[in-house]
Amino acid sequence: MLHGSETWPVKKENEVALQRAETRMDRWMCNVKVKDRVPCKKLRKRLGIDDIILILQQNRLRWYGHVLRKAAITINCSIIFKSYNKLGNSIREPIQMEQHSFPDWVKKCMEYKVEGSRPRGRPKRTWRQVVKKDCQARNFNREDAMDRGRWKKLIKTG
Repeated sequence: MLHGSETWPVKKENEVALQRAETRMDRWMCNVKVKDRVPCKKLRKRLGIDDIILILQQNRLRWYGHVLRKAAITINCSIIFKSYNKLGNSIREPIQMEQHSFPDWVKKCMEYKVEGSRPRGRPKRTWRQVVKKDCQARNFNREDAMDRGRWKKLIKTG
C-alpha cells in the first residue's frame, strides 16, 4: 500500500484515505466489525503494527536522509579499440582513460525552482514542503541526516 511513498507529497485528504483503508484491513484481519466498537489503536496493538501515517513519515524522512548524504558520481572510463598482433589474434588495449562526473540528479530535482508564472489559486503542496513539516514536527535538521546511524535511530524513535 505504501510502495514508493517516500516521494509522495501527501495531502491531509490522502492521509485520511490511507488511514480508512488501513483501519478496514485491520478490522478484516482481526475479524472485528464496526458494531463491535473496538478502537483502532487496540487493533493495531493486537496486530503489532504502527499507524500508517507514522510509517509514511518515516519513509519520507529515510529517503530525505539518503538524498542529503548522496554525492555526485565519478566514473573512470577507458575507451577500447580492437587491434591484431602478427599472429592474427585480436588484442584489446585501452587507448584513453577518461574520468566522467555525473551530477546528482535526485538532489538537483529536490532543489529545483520552477521559473515562470504559476497558475491561479493555491500552489500544489510539494514533497519538500511535506518533509520540512515532518522535520519541524520532530525537531530535526539537515546536519542530523549526515550521520546515517543517528538519523536511523531518530526516525525510528520519533
